Amino acid sequence: MLIDWFTVVAQAINFLILVWLLKRFLYQPILDAIDARERRIAKVLADADMQKAAALQERDTFQRKNQEFDQQRNLLLQQMTDEVAVTRRKLLDDARQAADGFRAKRREALQREQQNLGDEIGRRARMEVFSIARKTLTDLADIRLEECIANVFNRRVRELNGDAKQELATALSTSSDPVSIRSAFRLTVAQQTMIRKTLKECLAADMEIEFETSPDVIGGIELTASGRRVAWSIDEYLKSLEKSIGELTHGPSQSRISPETESELVL
Repeated sequence: MLIDWFTVVAQAINFLILVWLLKRFLYQPILDAIDARERRIAKVLADADMQKAAALQERDTFQRKNQEFDQQRNLLLQQMTDEVAVTRRKLLDDARQAADGFRAKRREALQREQQNLGDEIGRRARMEVFSIARKTLTDLADIRLEECIANVFNRRVRELNGDAKQELATALSTSSDPVSIRSAFRLTVAQQTMIRKTLKECLAADMEIEFETSPDVIGGIELTASGRRVAWSIDEYLKSLEKSIGELTHGPSQSRISPETESELVL
């Protein structure tokens, strides 16, 4: 078999030309297209990864902010709850104190009203007793009650002895102010002279004496000198009776004692 080398060479050249043409116009553009597509895909994947990372970061930030918001909300809620509780306790305490104060004031007002009523009843009772006693003595003995009171006061002064007499004498001798003698009625000149004489003889006291008329001294005579008070009156017996009744009805702590009692001498 004869080989046509020209044909073989021509076919080889044609094949090489075909390969070159395929590589030049078909294979290389396909490879370039594949590379370009791979690059685009890689870029898209990279962008997707970046977006995913950004999304994850934003999710983490959002979750962190949500946690911080929850913490702040819980903290504010707790603070508001505590403040409401404190305010509630304060309002309750204020209301309780106001109620206690109102009850105390009401109790004091009632006690004052009761005391004023008792004082007024006692005063009127003493005045009535004094009036009845005066009228009774006048009707039965045909003498004035004032004269009896002055005589009893002088007799009681003369009957003083011991510490009581010494204390009264000291008070009279050391008094820089005039000695005050008060009575519910106006003493006559004879009665005033008799009292001066009794004080001078019994207490060896020569002092200036001022006689006053006071309706507070019910049925008696009261002598005041250097803070000392010497008295004899129906009022003292009534006060003693009032004190006894007060202790009987309210107990010793509720009985009222005049602040002058500690420095007075009842004849």
